[in-house]
Amino acid sequence: MSRFRVALIDDHEIVARGFAGLFATIPEIEVVATVATVTELLESAVQQMPVDLVILDLRLSDGSTATGNVDRLRGAGAAVLAFTGGDDAALMRAAARSGVLGVVRKSEPTAVLLDAVTRAAAGETVVSTEWAAALDGDPDLSDAGLSVRECEVLSLYAAGAKAPLVASRMGLSEATVIDYIRRVRSKYERVGRPANTKIDLYKRALEDGLLPIPGQP
Repeated sequence: MSRFRVALIDDHEIVARGFAGLFATIPEIEVVATVATVTELLESAVQQMPVDLVILDLRLSDGSTATGNVDRLRGAGAAVLAFTGGDDAALMRAAARSGVLGVVRKSEPTAVLLDAVTRAAAGETVVSTEWAAALDGDPDLSDAGLSVRECEVLSLYAAGAKAPLVASRMGLSEATVIDYIRRVRSKYERVGRPANTKIDLYKRALEDGLLPIPGQP
């Protein structure tokens, strides 16, 4: 069984203690640090070994920003899961644009938090209804100018279908599908919305309404 190294950054001591206690009984997760700032984590001895996932409170009292914190952590090689009260859609959008794997509200049931952290530690995107809705309502997203056909390919591919299956469903060759995906990535890149990975493409498809928001009909 894989064991993932996880750190929590939250400047509320009671939250940090509760988090560490909660995951102490989960064999897949090893909580290696609970600190109050990104700087504290990056300067700690914990960084001598890779941290698989950082759970980051989006509101810290040290004057840092969510975007800056996510950038620093990802630059250090850690994946990030945002941990928030969920009352600020703009803050969630900023975190999403910075490349977090998802956003989990602090008010979620324990089972939801356990599942989200375990999945994120394994590198999966964790899409909550609130996070997807915040992305869907982002007024600052630039239109990538995808064609109808590119949208169709993206919606199938980002939903999990591999290129051969997309080709079969759309009556195209696999090479043509791959070319469509390449063009889609390029168009998103040009408008400042990177789509280098399949997870990125999934996020872009959510943002542009090409895939349904999880939990909504």
